[in-house]
Amino acid sequence: MNSNKTWSGRFGEPVSELVKKYTGSIDFDKRLAEWDIQGSLAHAQMLHRAGVLSDEDTAAIRQGMEEILAEIAAGKMAWSLDLEDVHMNIERRLTDKIGDAGKRLHTGRSRNDQVATDIRLWLRDQISIIRSLIRDLQTALIELAEQHADTVMPGFTHLQVAQPVSFGHHMLAYVEMLGRDDERMADCRGRVNRMPLGAAALAGTTYPIRREITAEILGFEQICQNSLDAVSDRDFAVEFAAAASLVMVHLSRLSEELILWMSPRFAFIDIADRFCTGSSIMPQKKNPDVPELVRGKSGRVIGHLIGLITLMKSQPLAYNKDNQEDKEPLFDTVDTLIDTLRIYADMMRGVTVKPENMRAAVMQGFATATDLADYLVKKGMPFRDSHEVVAQAVRHADQSGADLSELPLEVLQGFSSLISDDVYQVLTPEGSLAARNHLGGTAPEQVRFQAERWRRLLEKAV
Repeated sequence: MNSNKTWSGRFGEPVSELVKKYTGSIDFDKRLAEWDIQGSLAHAQMLHRAGVLSDEDTAAIRQGMEEILAEIAAGKMAWSLDLEDVHMNIERRLTDKIGDAGKRLHTGRSRNDQVATDIRLWLRDQISIIRSLIRDLQTALIELAEQHADTVMPGFTHLQVAQPVSFGHHMLAYVEMLGRDDERMADCRGRVNRMPLGAAALAGTTYPIRREITAEILGFEQICQNSLDAVSDRDFAVEFAAAASLVMVHLSRLSEELILWMSPRFAFIDIADRFCTGSSIMPQKKNPDVPELVRGKSGRVIGHLIGLITLMKSQPLAYNKDNQEDKEPLFDTVDTLIDTLRIYADMMRGVTVKPENMRAAVMQGFATATDLADYLVKKGMPFRDSHEVVAQAVRHADQSGADLSELPLEVLQGFSSLISDDVYQVLTPEGSLAARNHLGGTAPEQVRFQAERWRRLLEKAV
């Protein structure tokens, strides 16, 4: 008989070593130790106030847990696979230290509600870290936007030159995306911050527990209202993985642009050497490894989202051992996202912008064609007619190897008599930017307004 098992009395033979390794989770769930101890101390305090635990037992549990926490911090905790998981390892260590008082700690709870509580406590803290890192990356992008509110670059659709935009405006597009990511994380945190403790195995407990006390001690905003639901669902983890995937998708899109822009074919930016690597055979190479890896790691995080959804899709109520598989993808999602956000903010502060190359690229794609069409509309021509006129002018300019702004006035007037010498004011990239001076537009004045608006928002969020 395996006397190490808290449930071994039911069985006539010990668990095989292969099953221990296959079903054990201590190798990865020991990272929950700090939060497991938090939950246990709150549970003990509640049991004491409810009259279930004596003063002496409560004090012994508190002292024992403090010592265990110190052992874990010092790397002296001996984790045992025989005890399966972080919960039983800590409980056994506590019992070794304080005797029967340690055995009484589990009164009124199960590992089912215990693990659900631990994960929520841990994830709640990680979301707070992630939100802070999102705001730091937003700040780095805002700094770039302010520096380059007047820097003209080609805006693209279908990866073809479309219209001139401000580089600062382009950076602020990602600030907006990250702002929504932060909102999603905040919303998710609210649903994570609901306490399952007290649901016990699946049906609640016969002991006179007071769940509102535990919730208050642990800082939970709400209490899970159905014991079956409390222990069995991991939708909060799926929701977090979805929010994390969207952050990574946004960073993957920016990474793709940084990679393109750093290519000599664009030469719009340079990334600081500390974020790049060279080649083992080509001495001239400077490879943008960090954005490339971010682009790749987005698939990793999205894969974890799919894995978690698939994990839950066929489980009957209540708890099933399947749910042990929630931790590794959740842990890796958090680790990947935190590492990515940290390095990304640092990397963006090491980006060097090349305005002259950006402006030259604008001049290669007839980026002010729409401005010429708008010019004709303001002169009285219907837009559909102006669109056709400008398309003919673009074709002529393309065949001539010139930009629209480089065509002589008499040539332009050959396409429409409405054109006069004031047309050149709208055919410059700078004029195109300045003309879009409205809320959400790319005019430098609007870029500075939005950058300042975001600075104020981020200051309030701290």
